[in-house]
Amino acid sequence: MAGINGIVSWQIQPLDWDNSNLAGSFWSYRSNYLKSANDQLRYQVIWTGSGINEAVEPSKLNYSGGNGDLVAVVFKVEATIGDGHWEELGSVKKTRDIANKKYTDGSAPLGHRFTVDISQLVSDELSYSLCPINKGTWQSNYYGGMNGGLTMQDNVLSGSGAMGTPISNYNVSRNGTFRRVRVKVNYEIINGDGDIVSAVGEGTSNTITVINSVSQFEKDSVYYYSYSIDLYTGYKFLTRCPNFSGGSNTIDFKKPVRIDEQAEWLQFYIRKNYSDDIRVGVDDVVGADAIKIVTYDSSGVENTFYLRDFEDNLLTQNSSGYILPENTQNQMFIQNISPDYIINSGNVWSPNNTRTNSPSNYPYWNTYTLDTITSNTVYYTAELVKIGMWSPYAERIVSKKYKYTIDREDEKNAYGFVRFHWLNSVGGVDSYTAKRDVVEGLTINRDVIERKSGDRTWYQDDENQGESIAPSTYISDTMRGGDIYKGGREVTNVNAEKTQSVYTEPLNKSVAKWLEEMMLSPNVWIEKDTDATAMGNTMNPYLRPSTKEYIPVIITNSDVETLNQENGLVKFNIEYTLAHKVITQRN
Repeated sequence: MAGINGIVSWQIQPLDWDNSNLAGSFWSYRSNYLKSANDQLRYQVIWTGSGINEAVEPSKLNYSGGNGDLVAVVFKVEATIGDGHWEELGSVKKTRDIANKKYTDGSAPLGHRFTVDISQLVSDELSYSLCPINKGTWQSNYYGGMNGGLTMQDNVLSGSGAMGTPISNYNVSRNGTFRRVRVKVNYEIINGDGDIVSAVGEGTSNTITVINSVSQFEKDSVYYYSYSIDLYTGYKFLTRCPNFSGGSNTIDFKKPVRIDEQAEWLQFYIRKNYSDDIRVGVDDVVGADAIKIVTYDSSGVENTFYLRDFEDNLLTQNSSGYILPENTQNQMFIQNISPDYIINSGNVWSPNNTRTNSPSNYPYWNTYTLDTITSNTVYYTAELVKIGMWSPYAERIVSKKYKYTIDREDEKNAYGFVRFHWLNSVGGVDSYTAKRDVVEGLTINRDVIERKSGDRTWYQDDENQGESIAPSTYISDTMRGGDIYKGGREVTNVNAEKTQSVYTEPLNKSVAKWLEEMMLSPNVWIEKDTDATAMGNTMNPYLRPSTKEYIPVIITNSDVETLNQENGLVKFNIEYTLAHKVITQRN
């Protein structure tokens, strides 16, 4: 196969370092690993060589010794499908970019550049991933929970027998929250006959993680350093709720959660799991990870314990007989920290620093047998911690501290509270319970046609020549000439939607700005407890451990007020309709 005259190298890619061609072109060299699929994801290669500048056309006359001038680059976009396997999302063939000229003397820059933006292709691969209500974490980070996108087929079973195996390699969707992406490039040259042929060589970009986030021009950076948990401290969970302390957040807001709530999520992305110098002066090895929960009563600290369901999804390695997390994770995680789950799940842990080389002893925890959240608990905090593998088993807090106050207001019997979940702007799932002035109703419209009216002139007689007709001779209860029960204007179809609204509590500016994300989100759900959801819990309590389920809704507000200087605190009136329409009969 033919080769290329000169040299082809990467010029721009979303992830690069200060020793590359990208150095100095962009702030901080773009050396951040977590990217938004809704921002530009540009890739550029440059072809350089003797006498090559943007004003020079590729020529068949330069073909020599099997090498020719570069005329096109094929960018192949690949994404992980789990467990180290890749799939090709698509490919883009690109001829060179429009030529530039130096503004001072008109000279052309060296080399030919080939540039594409793959963001639209990648964004189609991302949606959302919900964890089932009352479950500690989802089953797999790669396949996530209840994902968005197309409904996957569920009629493919592996194994033998009439029932087969209920889970196969063909009927589960990829995680809707994140994908690992890379770009490979192949080359096309012009040979001595003037034909375009493939050339030897394939380059591969650095691998990035893309999430379904969005950045606002007026307030957000497109760089997600603070959300990509790494070696040090101070990282954020994937939410903009201002219930954390430190950094840019100056308000002391504790997010209200109710004792009976079963789905309060902390979603986060771990890039590197080792922690810089966690055993001071010796090593960086992390042996375990957890969400540390500290509860407080009126006098101060009440209980301290850990949640670690998400730890089951960590990539692990066998290091000299010890099972411990791999240093590089590059995965999305989620953990349920709701009060009901903490109190009733039994999956609450206290640390046990004993280390053995038995893999079955990983990840070195003891169950927590003391009280967790009690009747005296006022609020609790949640932080992500890493624990060193070796003595003295140092515990390093690597996230911000998030605060939750216990809302003990009794739920009204006649008007239940409304629990919302939504896909937030950083690709996680947020939640909020609205409790004031619940309204429910129906919006109805009908399709009406007009038919010929029934015959009212003649009625069928029950006598024949003075003799009654035997009842057994009738085959139906119709009456000839008396069919006035139909005809005239008829409804062929009833279209109905359930319309509902609810008010929030009074909100300060920071909380209102966070909650406005629900109004902007394409995916919003409420929790419902119905006969159907109860059946799901009865049929499979492992996958549906709650009688509540996510029901999709559409927010119908056309405007929302998030700041009112005159009135101070604001309240949202959340107007919504169920995404599933009311089902009615057809005529």
